[in-house]
Amino acid sequence: MLAKLHTFALVGIDAVPVEVEVDAAAGTPKTVLVGLPELAVRESVHRIERALANLGYFRPSGRTIINLAPADLRKDAGAFDLPIALGLLVATRQLTPDQLDAYASVGELALDGSVRPVRGALSMAMAARDRGVPKVIVPAANAKEAAVVREIEVYGVTSLAEAVGIVSGAVEVDPVSPGMEEIEARLNRYEVDFADVRGQEFAKRALTVAAAGGHNVIMLGSPGSGKTMLARRLPTILPPLTPDESLETTRIYSAVGRMAPGEALLTTRPFRSPHHTISDAGMVGGGTIPQPGEISMAHHGVLFLDELPEFNRRSLESLRQPLEEGRVTISRAAHSTTFPADFVLIAAMNPCPCGFMGDPKHACKCAPLAVEKYMGRISGPLLDRIDLHIEVPPVPFEDLSKPGEGTGSAAMRAEVDRARDIQVRRFGQGVGRLNGRMTSKQIRKYCELDVDGLATLKEAMEGLGLSARAHDRILRVARTVADLAGGERITQDHVAEAIGFRALDRKLWAG
Repeated sequence: MLAKLHTFALVGIDAVPVEVEVDAAAGTPKTVLVGLPELAVRESVHRIERALANLGYFRPSGRTIINLAPADLRKDAGAFDLPIALGLLVATRQLTPDQLDAYASVGELALDGSVRPVRGALSMAMAARDRGVPKVIVPAANAKEAAVVREIEVYGVTSLAEAVGIVSGAVEVDPVSPGMEEIEARLNRYEVDFADVRGQEFAKRALTVAAAGGHNVIMLGSPGSGKTMLARRLPTILPPLTPDESLETTRIYSAVGRMAPGEALLTTRPFRSPHHTISDAGMVGGGTIPQPGEISMAHHGVLFLDELPEFNRRSLESLRQPLEEGRVTISRAAHSTTFPADFVLIAAMNPCPCGFMGDPKHACKCAPLAVEKYMGRISGPLLDRIDLHIEVPPVPFEDLSKPGEGTGSAAMRAEVDRARDIQVRRFGQGVGRLNGRMTSKQIRKYCELDVDGLATLKEAMEGLGLSARAHDRILRVARTVADLAGGERITQDHVAEAIGFRALDRKLWAG
């Protein structure tokens, strides 16, 4: 008997419909799996046979053909176990075809018939909705995540027997609820606050500018000055995570299997801090079937690169396209995949190999050539794509022991929200609506300077030897500084403050 079932394959962060066809007929006992399956899928035949036997179902005794269509799409996951097992039950008349017409299913089987979680359940539920499949069976650990798609009914199962009970009507269960009340209660609730940071008001101001305009930042300071502490708190002053942003970012985490069991949606902006030993593929994504990397997992959030010069040069250079375009494209011989990667980059580094150059309390022991080599690990084109270069000096004792708290996240976020409202009125909604993403045409239109501002910018360009890209970066930052001040026009003071955020240019030029 021939059985046909709905399931999905994950390609990048998107789910592609796959039809499972199972045909059981008389003949020499043998099971053949076709449809371009990878090793993980080919091994599923053995798992499924033992799961059926251990649950008391009988297996096909003749020749069985299992086809995963379309045949030209590589299948590389254990998520096909459950639909293949259900197809075998239909093909051997232990279930009827009409019982599965309204269902799609995904899930990996253990030998005892229990169902293990899969990657990409959210994308698969969205694909089922788009394809008009009204009901989806997923592993219980993925159920809340898939149930976010409200237009379909999602059923979470812990075993093959439970899935059989649902489709046959022997077990009556309600569709899973994503628990939106719990999600809304945790939405945009952070455990850290800028009020925890003593001193560093200049750095806080720079990060306020960065958050307001979507600008990238590099922090230069000795060990223990608070660079990591500052970076970890940047998400707290970014605008609240919207439902659409949460859904898009959750799809990425779901596709790489980073969702906690029972978690429905990400409720805060992501903060990613990869180690400097990360590979190119780990940073941008990759693999035979490309998967997202760290820059995509930072989508709608913050990517923090500590000890920036210690990163592989190729890994750093791979950031150039995402920083400009907000996405990354990974090409393979057969196809290319594009992942979203719209994030704020925060980088941190020491001023020299030992970390104490310019520190009043520690002597620097680095030779000038060693400092030059250390700073030279970061390419000029990458630095040009980072708008703000700031120094983070050690915090003096007076600031550490001062009673009360410094500027907190709530006050900084209020400034950011006002500046972003101005940008929305200026650019409208959508891509390119932030000052940090302005095109050359938009810069000419919205960043017009008066005579004094032009003179200040010219002096900085000639004195620091800045590139044309750095010129545009300064204008973008000056526009954000003006927006924070509520000004329509960019004044000389706004330009001067923007130039003040190019500390690394000044150091390199002085060196």
